[in-house]
Amino acid sequence: MNVTNGKATSYRDEAVCTLQIYPRFAIKPGQGCILRVPKEATATTVIKTALATLGMDTSKPYVLVEVQEYGGEEWVLQASDQPVQRVLLWPRKAQDKHPQSDGYFFALQEGSYDRSIQYDVMTSVRQEKVAQGLVNRGFVTQQPQEYDDLCNLPELTEESILGTLRHRFHKQKIYTFARNILIAVNPFKFLPIYNPRYVKMYENQTLGKLEPHVFAIADAAFHTMLNKKVNQCIVISGESGSGKTQSANFLIHCLTALSQKGYSSGVERTILGAGPVLEAFGNAKTAYNNNSSRFGKFVQVNYLESGVVRGAVVEKYLLEKCRLVSRGKTERNYHVFYYLLIGASEEEKDEFKLLCPEKYHYLREVTLRTDQAEMKHEFRRLHQAMEMVGFLPPTKKQIFSVLSAILYLGNVTYEPKVVGEGLKVGPESVLSAISDLLKVKVELLVEALTTRKSMTANDRLILPYSFSEAITARDSMAQSLYSALFDWIVLRINHALLNKRDLEESVPSLSIGVLDIFGFEDFKTNSFEQFCINYANEQLQYYCNQRIFKLEQEEYMAEGITWHNIDYPDNTGCISLFCKKPTGLLYLLDEESNFPQATDSTLLEKFKQQHQDNPFFVQTPVGEPAFVIRHFAGKVKYQIKDFREKNTDHMRPDIVALLRSSECSYLRQLIGANPVAVFRWGILRATIRTLAVFNEAGRRWAEKHPSNIYQHCITYSLHKWITIDINMLFSISDQVRRYSRQTVLNVILLFSVQNLIDSHSLKFIMGLKQHNWATRSLLHLHTKKKPPSISAQFQASLSKLLETLRKAEPFFVRCIRSNGDKREMHFDDALVLQQLRYTGMLQTVRIRRSGYGAKFTFKEFTDQFRVLLPKEISTPQQDITNLLTKMGLPSSSFQIGRTKVFLKESERQILQEALHKEVMRSIIILQRWFRACLMRKQYLREREGIITIQVLFRSWRYLRQSYRSRAAIVIQAAWRRSKERTEYLKKREKLKAQIGSHSYSPRVKNCRNPTIKISRATRVQEKWNASLDREITDSNELRQLDEFLGNQVCVDELSETEKIFFLATTQFRDTIKTMYSISLLFFGKCYQTRVSSLAGLQKALEVPLVINLFQSVLDGFIRGELKRLETEPCKVKERNRRKSKRDKCPDGPLGHLFSTYQVTIMQSCDQCSSYIWGMEKAFMCSSCKMVCHKKCLSKITVNCTGQCDRKKEGEQTLHFSVPLCALVRTAESVPFVMEKMLVHVEMNGLYTEGIYRKCGSACRAKELRHILEKDPQAVSLDNYPIHTITGLVKLWLRELPEPLITYSLYNDFLYAADLPEASERVRAIYRKLDELPPSNFSTLERLIFHLVKVAKEETHNRMSANALAIVFAPCILRCPDSSDPLLSMKDINKTTLCVEILINEQTRCYNQKMEEIQQLENVEAMAINQLKLRRQNTIFERPKLDSDVASMEREIEKNLLERIRSIKKEK
Repeated sequence: MNVTNGKATSYRDEAVCTLQIYPRFAIKPGQGCILRVPKEATATTVIKTALATLGMDTSKPYVLVEVQEYGGEEWVLQASDQPVQRVLLWPRKAQDKHPQSDGYFFALQEGSYDRSIQYDVMTSVRQEKVAQGLVNRGFVTQQPQEYDDLCNLPELTEESILGTLRHRFHKQKIYTFARNILIAVNPFKFLPIYNPRYVKMYENQTLGKLEPHVFAIADAAFHTMLNKKVNQCIVISGESGSGKTQSANFLIHCLTALSQKGYSSGVERTILGAGPVLEAFGNAKTAYNNNSSRFGKFVQVNYLESGVVRGAVVEKYLLEKCRLVSRGKTERNYHVFYYLLIGASEEEKDEFKLLCPEKYHYLREVTLRTDQAEMKHEFRRLHQAMEMVGFLPPTKKQIFSVLSAILYLGNVTYEPKVVGEGLKVGPESVLSAISDLLKVKVELLVEALTTRKSMTANDRLILPYSFSEAITARDSMAQSLYSALFDWIVLRINHALLNKRDLEESVPSLSIGVLDIFGFEDFKTNSFEQFCINYANEQLQYYCNQRIFKLEQEEYMAEGITWHNIDYPDNTGCISLFCKKPTGLLYLLDEESNFPQATDSTLLEKFKQQHQDNPFFVQTPVGEPAFVIRHFAGKVKYQIKDFREKNTDHMRPDIVALLRSSECSYLRQLIGANPVAVFRWGILRATIRTLAVFNEAGRRWAEKHPSNIYQHCITYSLHKWITIDINMLFSISDQVRRYSRQTVLNVILLFSVQNLIDSHSLKFIMGLKQHNWATRSLLHLHTKKKPPSISAQFQASLSKLLETLRKAEPFFVRCIRSNGDKREMHFDDALVLQQLRYTGMLQTVRIRRSGYGAKFTFKEFTDQFRVLLPKEISTPQQDITNLLTKMGLPSSSFQIGRTKVFLKESERQILQEALHKEVMRSIIILQRWFRACLMRKQYLREREGIITIQVLFRSWRYLRQSYRSRAAIVIQAAWRRSKERTEYLKKREKLKAQIGSHSYSPRVKNCRNPTIKISRATRVQEKWNASLDREITDSNELRQLDEFLGNQVCVDELSETEKIFFLATTQFRDTIKTMYSISLLFFGKCYQTRVSSLAGLQKALEVPLVINLFQSVLDGFIRGELKRLETEPCKVKERNRRKSKRDKCPDGPLGHLFSTYQVTIMQSCDQCSSYIWGMEKAFMCSSCKMVCHKKCLSKITVNCTGQCDRKKEGEQTLHFSVPLCALVRTAESVPFVMEKMLVHVEMNGLYTEGIYRKCGSACRAKELRHILEKDPQAVSLDNYPIHTITGLVKLWLRELPEPLITYSLYNDFLYAADLPEASERVRAIYRKLDELPPSNFSTLERLIFHLVKVAKEETHNRMSANALAIVFAPCILRCPDSSDPLLSMKDINKTTLCVEILINEQTRCYNQKMEEIQQLENVEAMAINQLKLRRQNTIFERPKLDSDVASMEREIEKNLLERIRSIKKEK
């Protein structure tokens, strides 16, 4: 292709290119044409030019084809494609003239008649060849292969790490692993990857098995804590704006979700609510971050050894108080001020005297025109979060009053007095508002804002402030008040997170700590706050280096394994610059802060003098009031201004005295140095005030009732006096009433046990805090010793934090800021590379890849992998080496040290899989042998039975032949006798005819056989089925049968038959109360079984008589029911119609099981993809964890992945090994086969010994299963032994693809079984039962109720609740197939305990209901007897009574009838 600069036109220059086109026509084969076309020419233009040059018919459709011989394919160009641009991708040689021989050319051919143009389809092999060919020729840059773990990179360089992060970032994959270190790149955009289904997805998964995610780190820390029984911590580090706070929120959300296994103690809810509260009061918008944490926090979540949350502690570090009064131009104050001013209602604005943000001096820098909707939402979210933490509405009002007063303090202005010295403070409206909000006197407020008190040796001086000093005093008051408020909020959160049982008992617990501390900061103006923040980051970086590099390599060297040390950036020199005694910067700062004459300039000179030769301290020009420190993240320049003042920023004594004079007790709590002392003083003050109120009330009452004084002189305790005379206290005068209400409430709190525990809990919290509360910066008038400086407090708390982290196993989350402009999904290579360098990411990945992630002592290795090792271990090192070599692991993937085994993580997983396979093989062998023993035993038993049958058969056959011979002889003898008799009679008749001539006629006796009267018992046996072949399908009919039987029972002078009838009928009525639909035929069989059990062998003759009596009773009931149904046919049809309509109601959209779900972190709707903000209500499917808005429920088109499709009408399905939801027509129904078998067992087998312990015949079970699969409705279970049916019940449960208690809830039930208290276990188990799918829940409910009925007859069947739980726990609560078999064997006791708890609890409920019904029946019988007596004693022909007496009689009878109806309704 030749490109020339022609001047064909006068108005522009155009680049012209040469193309060679080869037509594919029969008339002109091989003839080509050369075209000169513009560089921007499209395929349509080229085709028209070529047709004109070749003289072809332009009415036909044509296409231009790009031919590439290298790949063996052809590309059809679309109309808008530019051929010249395609040529630029060809090899350089083919670009010039591209003849047909080079393999790259354009062909012109006819197109399709529909004028459609499509690309030819290429195979994947050709695509790979073409792509690789273009890459090899340099036309296309090679795309880096995607690695989710940086340790798997083939070439480990800074460029490869940066390229991998960039490639994943542009695919919206912001998380990347470096073994167990997570790298998170902040996208400055919310991604929809934090919904509950992701928590479920990463639950109990091996780290690195799934895509990198912050939830994977939380799950790994949680399960590592449970498995190793060692405390864990998650350290989040990174610059300001890198997303540390959001990552911490996600981690806390996931940890609380993982811990909610069966039982939620409320601590989880408090933890989730504490986050938004702390963010509102401690976060602000900065130049680098819209939600920057201006304080550090360490959240330590305490767990029981079972994984249930026990409590939590929140520790805060160094709140940036100066932000309250001054900040940068593009920055904002703390969030809570904007939330309050914009989100408050009109009533709240009037109550707290709120103004627009622009009218406050502390908020004037920023306008909020675009964020008002978001601010209103955040204020509602803050309200809900404060309620979750436990703040009552009065407390929230007090907090908002303090916030409003702080804003008003910024509007206080000063001007010189006209007369005299000092300043005039104003305006009056502002002072009045502050006075009303803080409940202080205006005079004392003005005095505190304009003067200061100082103590001398002999006198106390009051000195006026200068203008600058007054401004400083005003701002100091606002900062101190806000700091005290923040400390009090943290204290209340810790009090809400405290588990009260920790005060009474010592329970072994574990913990996971999440550290979200301020990131490294380098602003245009850096002051004391950045100085402390960056020092904390230096300590944190040192801790990470220690854990990742130093301790790791020291352990390798101590174990004597082959290892080459990896150099890493060491920042110990910078830390020594800060804290080395006595010349460290922090110690020099404290020393200068104690000198009255020292200034910031003298402090800077001392810094330069002491550290002029330190490489980490960079000198600045003499006139510049600043110094530079070379941190691990780069150089930072600090302005020395206000360093001393901020380091000694104590609450001034005048301000303390002013706030203590407030009438608001809440304000006095804020400034208290010791919360326990403040609490005790409040109790004492409330007690004294209450006594005074009672004395006043008693005096007033005595004046009104002088004659009853001595009747109330009994000595009551104070608590009883409050209980008796509480109403009298509120009836006194208005002034005393207002005073006494609050006092009485305080006294009620005084005598509340819970409040007394709070006193101890405050002490407990003070002991748990990382730093002592007594070191709060309050300077009191009566003390001469100054409290510790801010830097000293911060250094002490930081040291204790690092000590806590050293005691735990760490997980690291490295947060990376993607760009400096807060742009969404923008990746700044230079900025990211800078962060990777100073964090030592290259060295970190190198040591993670070269090091060994799995470490075991010899004992730990042999204990865990005992199955793979020889039976007798003589030398652990050699045996372990032989094992690893035998498995084919490369020698570079493991090393054996002096006391430990070091493995790569991938090899550890291979070893774990081999262990799993070996254990499964051993289990299968054990099962095979056990089954062989059972079959051998069964074979021997059957063989013995066959031999016995053969012996009996042969004996029977011999006897039968003998009997036949004897029978033949008898028949022959009888036949001969008959023959002889016939001949004899003939001869006798002949002889009579010859002898007598007179006729003789004997008298014949006219007698008939009497009619045989069939007894009642016989008729019962013959017509039992015919008279009882009727099914009851209505609960009302069952209730009427129960009442009918109850009316037939009489307990006076019973015979033996009647006694058995009475006991059997009473027990049978209990059975009726548990039925819903059953045939009367089964009633008869069940009743006959019960009568036979009660009669025993001694009274077996009474059984037919009792059944006779019961039959007659049922006949009477049936006749009555038939008459009732004939008179009320319409009601039955209506009832059936309603029932059928109810059955067709769906249980949820497309199989989803939605329930209300409160969102704690921002998520996205899975239906409409819009945001769901924190603290909003959403709907979550308990099965597939789908989350959506309420308005989106009707728009869902995706089926629930956790539920199978419902069975369609008329579809034929099997009944065994089929998902449960496919066996039921409605979600609340029970599968037909299961219901049929359970009913048969309840009717015929409750008295069978070992009903579920013994097994039936395997052949009979297979036969019955085949028939049930074919036609379950036609099968008759009476033809099979009861143990065969019970065995099939267990088989049906075991063969379900997913058990009744689903796999997803298996671990939840195990955690519930580990709870310490029985009541907690019951609540936890039943709470998790509510999360089951409806079909599983209804079937499980039916099964447990069946087991309750079996356990009720324990005296006959020998099946207790524990025995039933042992049998059915593997059937309904089994572990997933992917779980470790060794661990699942340890869970057998827990699963058995869960099932036993269900049976026992349902038994308790059953007994309680039956007792209540019995009580109602007794009351009903008493009411009926009273009504009968009244009616029997009524004289119909009596004199006319008074109208009052008659109405009274009618009212009594009416009440009795109403009482009977209400009792029946309740029953």
